[in-house]
Amino acid sequence: MRHFELPGDDLARAKNFYKKLFGWKFEKVPKWDYWMIKTGGKDAIYGGLTKREKSRKAVVNYIDVDSVEKCSVKIEKTGGKILVPKMPVKGWGYYAIFKDTEDNILGIWEDDEGKA
Repeated sequence: MRHFELPGDDLARAKNFYKKLFGWKFEKVPKWDYWMIKTGGKDAIYGGLTKREKSRKAVVNYIDVDSVEKCSVKIEKTGGKILVPKMPVKGWGYYAIFKDTEDNILGIWEDDEGKA
């Protein structure tokens, strides 16, 4: 099982961002300020959303998308910011790096083997 964890300062804002952007589902963990995340589909990745601890360092996770270009537009429309625009990785695909509404740095990835 794969799992990722995203910290946030405003968990309601973060949930809203990821619901709108990727359609992720969130389930509250009883008695904790923690939400389980299911990314969806048959290849779902499970993760968690928790309050940010000031000492925590960021890890860049990459999320598969059908189109880096289209997703980049959607990121900015939902309150995120593109930090590195679409870039080719020769023979593999394309990526972009963005900052979400909670100042987390993440990447998006579009497979395009042999064409980039």
